[in-house]
Formats: sequence, C-alpha cells, structure tokens
Amino acid sequence: MENATLEQKVMSIIDQIRPYLEQDGGNIEFVELTDDMVVKVRLQGACGTCPHAKMTLKNGVEQTIKHYLPEIDHVEDVVLGF
Repeated sequence: MENATLEQKVMSIIDQIRPYLEQDGGNIEFVELTDDMVVKVRLQGACGTCPHAKMTLKNGVEQTIKHYLPEIDHVEDVVLGF
C-alpha cells in the first residue's frame, strides 16, 4: 500500500515536469517504481533522441523527484538505460 502511494506521488511530480519537456517537443512516461526505489521512465519525442537527454534525466527529472521524495534512489530511462 505504501509503495502504491509513493508511486502516485512520483506520477504527480512527473505530471508537473511534463509541461517543461513538452515545450521542447518531448514528453515523459512513467514506467514503474521498483522495490529498490528506482523510478523507471521513458523519455519520448524530442527528449528520446536529444543529445542532452541524460542531463535532462539526471539534472531535471531525477533531481526534482528526489527533492520531494528523498527515499527515491535514482531515475532510469528504460530506453536509454540510465
């Protein structure tokens, strides 16, 4: 039950980040929250092919999620593998 609530919080944060990615022609899809507190996402559109995708993922998405949910270990893009 606690993980489901945490998952809802993660999805809510992603929903708040999404408009910033959409401004640059990208998007983000929540894939899963693992038992070891790894958030898996899929960067889409321009974000999926952008050379700055790793920086966006780590400095934007991961940092924002960990700011509000420090129990999250890290964020991975399931397509890019980081």
